[in-house]
Order: sequence, then structure tokens, then C-alpha cells
Amino acid sequence: MSALITGSLAYDTIMVFPGQFKNEILPDQVHILNVAFLVPDMRREFGGCAGNIAFNLKLLGGEGKPMGACGTDFDDYAAWMDKNGVSRDYVKVMPDHYTAQAYIVTDMDDNQITAFHPGAMNVAHEQKIVTEGVTIGTVSPDGRDAMIQHAEQFAEAGIPFIFDPGQGLPMFDGAALTTFIDQASYVAVNDYESEVITERTGMSLEQIAAKVDGLIVTRGGKGSHIFAGGKTYEIPTCKVESLADPTGCGDAYRAGILYGLLNDMDWETTGRIAALMGAIKIERPGTQNHRFTHDEFSDRFKREFGYDWR
Repeated sequence: MSALITGSLAYDTIMVFPGQFKNEILPDQVHILNVAFLVPDMRREFGGCAGNIAFNLKLLGGEGKPMGACGTDFDDYAAWMDKNGVSRDYVKVMPDHYTAQAYIVTDMDDNQITAFHPGAMNVAHEQKIVTEGVTIGTVSPDGRDAMIQHAEQFAEAGIPFIFDPGQGLPMFDGAALTTFIDQASYVAVNDYESEVITERTGMSLEQIAAKVDGLIVTRGGKGSHIFAGGKTYEIPTCKVESLADPTGCGDAYRAGILYGLLNDMDWETTGRIAALMGAIKIERPGTQNHRFTHDEFSDRFKREFGYDWR
């Protein structure tokens, strides 16, 4: 069984501000905002939602293939994918475009400011999904047309998929979001995104949950909620060994959800796998450090939750 993970492939330049944005931005002066942050720590990562989710699913031993558009500057990213065994079968180089670029500044409260250049994402809709061997899909942040068309294609093919709007959420009004929910089998959002969706669609979380097989709402340090089958599963957080950097932990969490769905696991175990994936990502900033063996993950899971997930 395999997942087709549609979404962005991007170079992420990640900077950590050793302070709090709220102490640097004056609320009564936002109309003339001119702020600079000193960021002594910076790194460049191979990111984007499709790349991140596929890499994390690979760490768990799951099979997932990212599908997205990149630019002519993709060589370094391609080499990294090959080195880490992440498939490039459905990654398409678009001439005359850069690969998407994200510039992310995170403060000590885990707030983020991001500048994003979409690049090749804007023409990602030129690719259609594949269906052979695909048992589940994701529609993650990508070009607007790509997200709309890939959702339609999954639905027409009868392939269940996770609608994961993320940073693509501002592109869609209530009618478009309602269509995505009607097409999807699962919806995954964070607590802020859940408020935006309920406001724009006019539906409560319970009403959204009734339309899908699972609604996943992550809540940062408060854990996560999974609404499924008329029940609400409260998923606890994991104790983190160090608070290094939250960038990418949402994608790591989603890889855990995909792994559980691919392996027909119950929601409580699936949510806990996802929570531990997110915690490990927070502890180990950078793609190069975010590695573990299957046995290491299993041992950590048992220590955290008191049972063997395998």
C-alpha cells in the first residue's frame, strides 16, 4: 500500500529569533511597520509539505511518493532525495521557474513569520495524479489550481485522501473549503486553521467531522483531537527532551497519521504515533538530525505511552 503525497517541494531557509515577536512589534504602530530581527541561527533545509511528509513517512517504514513541481535549481534537493531513498517518480521540473522558496523566522513562543515564493508551485496543476498502486492520497499546500484539481482527481478515482490546507488556507473561501471537505475522507488542520474553516464554511467542528472519516486538529503543546465515528479522541503530547525548533513538526505529525491509516491502526495509536513524530522533530532541528531507527522509535513510543504500537 502506498500514499501519493501532493504538495509543495521547497527550499526552506529557517532562522530562529532568540526573543519574542510580541516584544518587538508595537500594536499601535502596525500601520507603519518597519521591523528587523537579529537571527544568529540560520540553516537551509530541503522542505515543502510533500517532501517533508514523504521523508518522515519513510523514517517510519511507510511507502509514500511525493508529487509536485520544482524548478531548474532542484539539483541539490534531487540529490538529497536520492540519498535518502525518497522517490522522485512524480517530481516534475518546470523550465523557467525556480523551486519554491520559504524564508521562515521562528521566535521563542513558536510563532512564525514566513515569506514564501511559490515558483514552480504555480504550475503544479499541469501534473495529474496517478492511481496505480495508490491507496491513499494527500492534498497539501500547493498551487491553488493544483490543490483544487488534485482533490477532484482523487475523488473521481475513488481514492481516499487527507485535505491538509495548511498555509494554502488563505487562498480558499467558504464555498471552496466546503467542496474540499465533501470530497475528502480526512481533514487535518491546526487549532488556528480549524477556527478559520469553521468561520468561513459556517460549519462547526462536529458538523465537519460528520462529513469525513476523520477530522484531525492539532493544538500545539495541548496535544491534538481526532474526531471520528462520533467520538473524540484526545491525543496527549509527548515529553520533549529539548525545545529546539517547531518548524516541520506538523508535517512529521501528518506522516504519522498517514502511517496509521496505511496500516489500518486504531485512531488512538495512530494519533500517538503522529504526536511522537512531531515531538522528535521539535527536538532535532534540521533534516540531517531528524533520523531514527524503527527500534528506537518503538522503544520511545513504549516509554511514552506504556504499550507496544507494533
